[in-house]
Amino acid sequence: MKKWLYSLVAVPFVLFGCGDDEVKTLETAEVPAFVEVQIQTEEQLNVGEVQLAARVTQDEEVVNDAQEVKFEVWESGFRDEGAMLDGQLTEDGIYVAEYTFDHDGVYYMFAHTTARGMHVMPKQKLIVGKPDMSKVIEDISSDSMEHGSSHEGDEEEEEKEEHGH
Repeated sequence: MKKWLYSLVAVPFVLFGCGDDEVKTLETAEVPAFVEVQIQTEEQLNVGEVQLAARVTQDEEVVNDAQEVKFEVWESGFRDEGAMLDGQLTEDGIYVAEYTFDHDGVYYMFAHTTARGMHVMPKQKLIVGKPDMSKVIEDISSDSMEHGSSHEGDEEEEEKEEHGH
């Protein structure tokens, strides 16, 4: 019976001691600096082959060890028909890929970057040649990794109407 009583008294002290260490660890833990991605590609481009480029840094130091840099390019209004290109490290944290624009238009590009446990995906509008802006289809795609037009919200509304909610 005494062993059981000692155990009952000792357990809270052990747990309290462990909890104290965890608080100190959380208070002193450093938050890593954000990975920054600066798109180096000009916003005004000519039709033909161009170099897509992005510079990756963390705390103002170049990142030459990114796990992945991919350039997603699509013409405005046609994200589902876009291309995903692997970026290759050239120097000083600059990753590049070649892409050919075959006609004038308004395009968009994401530089999907995964480095040092973080994912960053800046977006840039690209105006190629001299597009007739009256013929450009507005881009309604989201700034997320989801492709295509999502009608999930519409389906939820229809279900609510059918069920009277």
